[in-house]
Amino acid sequence: MTPKTFIEAVRAPFFTGVIVPVILGSVLAWHSGVPFHWGYFFLTLLGILCIHAGANTINDYFDHLSRNDEVNLEYVRPFSGGSRLIQNETITPKGMLALSITMYGIGIIIGLILVITRGLPILWIGMIGVAIGFFYVMPGINLASKGVGEFGILISFGLLCVVGSYYVQTQSFYIPGGGFAWEPFILSLPVGLLITAVLWINEFPDFNADKQVGKTHLVVKLGKRNAARIYFGIMMATYLLIAVSALVFGNLWLLLGFLMLPMALKISLNAIANYDNSQALIPSNAGTIMTHMITGLLLSGGYVIDKLV
Repeated sequence: MTPKTFIEAVRAPFFTGVIVPVILGSVLAWHSGVPFHWGYFFLTLLGILCIHAGANTINDYFDHLSRNDEVNLEYVRPFSGGSRLIQNETITPKGMLALSITMYGIGIIIGLILVITRGLPILWIGMIGVAIGFFYVMPGINLASKGVGEFGILISFGLLCVVGSYYVQTQSFYIPGGGFAWEPFILSLPVGLLITAVLWINEFPDFNADKQVGKTHLVVKLGKRNAARIYFGIMMATYLLIAVSALVFGNLWLLLGFLMLPMALKISLNAIANYDNSQALIPSNAGTIMTHMITGLLLSGGYVIDKLV
């Protein structure tokens, strides 16, 4: 397998979905008063990237089994329709399955190292994350078809990544010399909502194929028009949460996240106007990824500035 094929198979451009919350959770820990452990940070990041890669590739394999990707003629690369490597015969289905098992295996080994060195809560956090990714479209369970897949993404890429990264650094859910650490739990919501919005808007081009094979996620259940309105609500709720967090936690630097509000408004209105036109939705597909990445980094930057100032 060439490096290019590997990058396409694991869908590396979407790795920002886990990189951003890991940075945020780790910075939150440092902001709370513990030393920043660079070694554990990179080990956490590598482990979560491998789990993410495993989830992406196993979903390609399961979508092949259900013929979801085969019947999908309206996909918009690279945002929807999977990697297409099985359909293009670049990788065999067994090869994709083997790659997924390998990625999961490496991620789980790293996770166990963190469990041994940093604490048992990492085991439960990791097990939930692995289960959500593996069962997302697994035949027979298929969380997406039950209308709970989007909530699984919110939990995995928001709560678990931020809180898990925080715990790896602190080995505690309590602030040093203080009470319960609410900030990682609350601040996981904006980045979690934004990555959910990435999934949500990327489900629009796949609507007909997903509906055909019974992958009845919430966009299919609601219909594109209503789903576009919900997408707008998700985006706006994100910035409301940021504003509330800035006031509650007394860190007005978090309002730096509002620098991405104009883009969020633009791509949300585009989704409402063009919910049934996949090509016209491309700016929203790309813009949601950018909004998630930059907003999350701005929140992390807000904590860095607050700590240094």
